[in-house]
Amino acid sequence: MTKKHMTSPDLPAALRGALEARLQGVSRNDAAERAAAISKNYRDGGGSAAIRSSTDALAYALARMPATYAAVIASLNALCEIRPDISPNSLLDVGAGPGTAAWAAAEAFPSLQDFALLDANDALRTLALDLFRDSTRLRDVRYERGEARAALAKAEAADLVVASYIIGELGESEQKALAALMWEKTRDTLLVVEPGTPAGYARIIALRKQLIATGAHVAVPCPHDAACPLTAPDWCHFTQRLARSRAHKQVKGAELPFEDEKFSYVALTRAPIDRRPFRVLAQPAVDKAEVTAKLCTPGGLMISRIPRRDRESYADARRWRWGDGLN
Repeated sequence: MTKKHMTSPDLPAALRGALEARLQGVSRNDAAERAAAISKNYRDGGGSAAIRSSTDALAYALARMPATYAAVIASLNALCEIRPDISPNSLLDVGAGPGTAAWAAAEAFPSLQDFALLDANDALRTLALDLFRDSTRLRDVRYERGEARAALAKAEAADLVVASYIIGELGESEQKALAALMWEKTRDTLLVVEPGTPAGYARIIALRKQLIATGAHVAVPCPHDAACPLTAPDWCHFTQRLARSRAHKQVKGAELPFEDEKFSYVALTRAPIDRRPFRVLAQPAVDKAEVTAKLCTPGGLMISRIPRRDRESYADARRWRWGDGLN
């Protein structure tokens, strides 16, 4: 089977250009202050309600879109690696915000023709529709305004349903109801991405358990449908490095030319996956004697040690990276 080309974690040129064009005439300091306040609100358990104006929406998008886009792309790349033949025709993006997941899915899947987005935030929806005008593929998206569950109940089913960085804004009972409804609207694959924190991981695990009980199958990242073998204080998360543009650095008040976004995710499918790869759960430790790697396997957690004397295996293991799937 042909290996699908992996999509870059960097924002598409059209999106990056559109964001930076809309920053013209806006105070960088004001945007940075707004972005910092919005980020603090999210960290403190708040949601997108703090994003009220067009400047708030733009500041949030400049600060967070590159990282959330990179996390969604990393998740889609892992999905495509195990299912290189996947070619969804329709996308339903729940809690779409500034449209990040739609841009990511459009890059990952040339097959997508139909894009439906849902969100309750007026400022983010307005910005998303404005940004989509710079894309020939996305300028005709349907973007419904409404609270997640109410809007989702009226939405049509789609081949690919995505919920990125949204379920953490909901209470526990609402999360369960939304998960059930998202799965009901999923024809083929549901992808859920959350921050790579213990709390984000816990939400992913709860949703995973709930939907497996109703007949869903894990595609990635897990090599099995059994309970997660990790125990606290450990948790399953991954990281994606992305380059920072000048505008991104200014709005974040950052000096480094890159950022590492930590995220947790799960992709669930209607049909079972025949063969799922082991998953590298942390960056392997490499020394002169051996490579040591923490792996999730169909049989549970495994610490693999590949000695240098096994030259070919050692050379392969030196190339393993956190998040890789190993056949």
